[in-house]
Amino acid sequence: MPSITSTGASSAGAGTRNDGGWGSREMATEMKRSRIAQITAAMPAIAPKILARRFMSTGYPVPRISYPVEMCREMPLCRVRGRGTWYLGSVKVDFYFAGKPPQHAAEAAREAKRLGYSGFFTAETQYDPFFPLLVAGMEEPDLDLGTAIAVAFPRSPMVLAYTVWDLARLSGGKFLLGLGTQVKAHITRRFSTPWDRPVARLRDYILALRAIWDAWQNSTPLRYKGEFYEFSLMTPFFDPGPIPTPTVPVYIAGVGPGLSRMAGEVCDGFHVHPFHTVKYLDQVVLPAMREGAESAGRTLDDVTRATTVFIATGHDDAEVEQAMAPIRQQIAFYASTPSYHGVLEASGFDIGEQLHAMSKRGQWAEMAELITDEIVAEVGIVGTIDEVGKAIKERYGDRIQRVGFYTLGGVLQYDPDAQAQVIADLAD
Repeated sequence: MPSITSTGASSAGAGTRNDGGWGSREMATEMKRSRIAQITAAMPAIAPKILARRFMSTGYPVPRISYPVEMCREMPLCRVRGRGTWYLGSVKVDFYFAGKPPQHAAEAAREAKRLGYSGFFTAETQYDPFFPLLVAGMEEPDLDLGTAIAVAFPRSPMVLAYTVWDLARLSGGKFLLGLGTQVKAHITRRFSTPWDRPVARLRDYILALRAIWDAWQNSTPLRYKGEFYEFSLMTPFFDPGPIPTPTVPVYIAGVGPGLSRMAGEVCDGFHVHPFHTVKYLDQVVLPAMREGAESAGRTLDDVTRATTVFIATGHDDAEVEQAMAPIRQQIAFYASTPSYHGVLEASGFDIGEQLHAMSKRGQWAEMAELITDEIVAEVGIVGTIDEVGKAIKERYGDRIQRVGFYTLGGVLQYDPDAQAQVIADLAD
């Protein structure tokens, strides 16, 4: 992973190179000039490398240029509208590392890079979502790193701010923070944390994070007072200082219009729940995001949309049919949840109440029988390996910029060559 070195720091020996490619002695000489002269002199050496290594490969917006660490204290934290990820023509395909302990992350990252994945994402399930990203980033520094998602409310914004700041520093700006609310039962009973108006609370949480990062980056007093969070103390001893890549993209995850709207208003990205249809995106999610964006003087294009897609595939029709069975079961589970009923209703499938009643009776096997081939094809992608990449592009168009594969066994999960083929097809 690229190192970030402060000129004159005791840990940085003579000749140590920072991420921009300068030696520490050279940087020290430049620091004797005026602030304007420093920036003018730095740009020719730094910008080409940053543009080539960061913007073109990671998709981050061009305005986010990384300056030498010493300059960061004097330079304002970029507040550039349009912080959604900037892509060069094709959708980014992300590898999702879930359900495995962090010691497997290095091997998974190597394989993800070899197969052509652009990002390495974790979820907060059995294991901490941040440790595997540190391991993966050290192994494959060119991969984007992100949480999809980490649960926000059990962590103080201050605690999370430190974790994210370090990941942003160590990854050279390739970390994307994905946050979620979870549901009331888990927040109150598993995490023993208060639950109150989750959409408003998450909005306040994100604004608090940015206020903390802004104070660190610009050496300004920390003065944040929101509806749920208040921060007013940051002494030099606890201030980690500026980093070359201070603009951390913040994504949230959600299903309904409330979080979709909030994502459009204050976030850099939105993780669309895998249980969705194109009609639901067009009728509910994207209009709500657009409304939120416009309320903040932004556009929908300022917010990157990411999702994982149910995929039932195989080398022939028999394998495709076999892959559909576990997806039917998963769709039935999601569709039985009252807050998700609107997803299928948008496509004319009014089976939510029936599925919910069956779930109360424990009729899980029977529930899958209500999920027809038409429903599976409406929610997921169904086809042979040769068809999947084209089908994803045709379905989503410009609706989605980052995609992951939601596989429940089958060829695409266990055959690396099949994954590589679909990724290559998406890149064409």
